Amino acid sequence: MEHIIGLKELRQNIEKYTARVKRGESLVVMRRSKPLFRISPVEGGEWEEVVDFTKIRKGGVPIKELLSRL
Repeated sequence: MEHIIGLKELRQNIEKYTARVKRGESLVVMRRSKPLFRISPVEGGEWEEVVDFTKIRKGGVPIKELLSRL
């Protein structure tokens, strides 16, 4: 189910709406009576790790390594 809320309402009650999205609800955020964006839960549950940024070396991650994992 999709709920409509104002941008100010979202800013003032972000924790409340975060919990609702975690429970599976979607929100449409309005600004000046126009839809601005939609917030919805992430589907699938797991993220695919492309690069482990906790092991960043001085100088960063080589572009070849990054591209090989995509």
